[in-house]
Amino acid sequence: MSTAEETAGDEAQPWGEVTPDAARRLLVAAVEAFAERGYHATTTRDIAGRAGMSPAALYIHYRTKEELLHRISRIGHEKALEVLRTAAGSEGTATERLAEAVRSFVRWHAGQHTVARVVQYELDALGPDARAEIVALRRRNDATVREIIEEGVAAGEFDVPDVRGTTLAVLSLCIDVARWFNAAGARTPDEVGALYADLVLRMVGAQK
Repeated sequence: MSTAEETAGDEAQPWGEVTPDAARRLLVAAVEAFAERGYHATTTRDIAGRAGMSPAALYIHYRTKEELLHRISRIGHEKALEVLRTAAGSEGTATERLAEAVRSFVRWHAGQHTVARVVQYELDALGPDARAEIVALRRRNDATVREIIEEGVAAGEFDVPDVRGTTLAVLSLCIDVARWFNAAGARTPDEVGALYADLVLRMVGAQK
């Protein structure tokens, strides 16, 4: 599945609000190039060519290759945070909300796996200021999941001796889906989401 196909669905179009169209096309092209070749091996000429534009045209919208990566990372992390917060704010017990958070987070990382790989695994290519902004967003993801687990422990639904460590394990498990998911594989994003939700509930000792 290409990035263009991934972003065609209504569930999680990361670039839907990016304008003008040329700027959006460059983001999609950059994701494809970074995912295929890696950030450091990709040139601005590669990105412009994939977008059907001249290298000079790229600089009208983005000053540097790093600015492209920063924009991709920010949009992707904001979308992931939105997915988690929507689940966390839904009605139900901590068990139900944690299951929904994991299902949704995994489904996004599987359904948008090319985008998610770039968002999650090219962080170190960013400069200090841009990286600090993305790390702050990641901490908000962490806090959202941690709060659900803490509520479950307080309510007697979960048996978790180390909430922070368990939160890290849950997020790492979900994020890693982007690394291995294959759209042509045996499981759909929904099926992987359901599987991981069950695994995480077992991890926290949920009282079903």
